Amino acid sequence: MKIIDIKNNIEKILDKNKASNITSINLKNKSYIADYMIIASGTSSRHLQALSEILVTELKKIGLEECRIEGRESSDWKLVDTNDIIVHIFHPEKRKFMILKKCGLNPYQKKRLLYENSICFSFYF
Repeated sequence: MKIIDIKNNIEKILDKNKASNITSINLKNKSYIADYMIIASGTSSRHLQALSEILVTELKKIGLEECRIEGRESSDWKLVDTNDIIVHIFHPEKRKFMILKKCGLNPYQKKRLLYENSICFSFYF
């Protein structure tokens, strides 16, 4: 299966299971960690856990056996690593915090990102 097909499947699975603010970032030729990063929000710690577990189960059904979940103990963030695609699932408040804490942007840029309800993962590059 092509990476773009896997990415599309992940987005569909997240959307079907009520994840919000699903954003895909193309990392090809920008980072060695993955080809895509997908960021989504859940509504509660249970929702985050359910989304990550459902995602791994569904991906295994299509042949991606090496998927794993990180952040199982965290109540506000989960990471699903499929090797070629990294999926971050945040509680909405944690997602906003990550913008402010990790991006290293000036105040205007941070305000703009918050306004656009986006997230910056420049610290990966």
